[in-house]
Amino acid sequence: MDETTSSARAAAHPRDLFDLTGKVAVVTGGSGALGSAMARGLAAAGASVAVLARREGAVEAVCDEVRAGGSDALAVSADVLDPAALAAARAAVLARWGRVDVLVNAAGGNRPDATVHGDLSLFDLTPEAFRNVVDLNLTGTLLATQAFVAPMAEAGSGAVVNVSSMAAQKPLTRVVGYAAAKAGVENLTRWLAVHLAVRHGPGLRVNAVAPGFFVGEQNRALLLEPDGTLTERGRRIVDHTPMGRFGVPDDLVGTVVWLASDASRFVTGVVVPVDGGYSAYGGV
Repeated sequence: MDETTSSARAAAHPRDLFDLTGKVAVVTGGSGALGSAMARGLAAAGASVAVLARREGAVEAVCDEVRAGGSDALAVSADVLDPAALAAARAAVLARWGRVDVLVNAAGGNRPDATVHGDLSLFDLTPEAFRNVVDLNLTGTLLATQAFVAPMAEAGSGAVVNVSSMAAQKPLTRVVGYAAAKAGVENLTRWLAVHLAVRHGPGLRVNAVAPGFFVGEQNRALLLEPDGTLTERGRRIVDHTPMGRFGVPDDLVGTVVWLASDASRFVTGVVVPVDGGYSAYGGV
């Protein structure tokens, strides 16, 4: 980049740096609570959004919300562990818009049989259960990246935002498979950031967000009693969160838009906690 171009970009109004107008974003896991919030947030910032998940009806519902907000959306039913389905999804996105600028890898989750608690001990954990969680969170991130970053690499520009977890940085009790998988996602994020910038140009960036504790269907019973009060585990978490609450999905939107936009154009290979201060708190 010459000095004239650099100066022109530097002179842009900060508000304009966050504008995603004309960009195309793909959100895997886009029907979930966090993924759907990210999809809506990217659309509100100006992007056209492809919402990808396995359940067609759920994906269509999110796209309807995006369209109701005045943005263009494409519903794509695909499994992130199926390379052929991902290739078909990429073809559909390119046929619709001709480009991919942003990929958010939000597909993931946990399984009860990959946790260690109660009567289930470490020695009861099966290789299949552990492998399934690692595949969903880590291998799914890699396969989706291979599919949707290919057109970014050809263009020499684009942004990937992976979704990690507090469990990657501070391994939590119970979630042995999930914690290991998300630690892998963080390592993969850094590896991809280096590889893509060196091999395909500095216009390609890869970063991640690490959400703190957000109440979802998978963890609701662990964190909240049926009457909405905190469980013992929920209370311990809130007591170790300086902001004193769980996150809500929209808390992630600003960080994701920042990482997807030119506002973070010199940021790559980082993992940003969005956790209310949980990772900063030492307990005293």
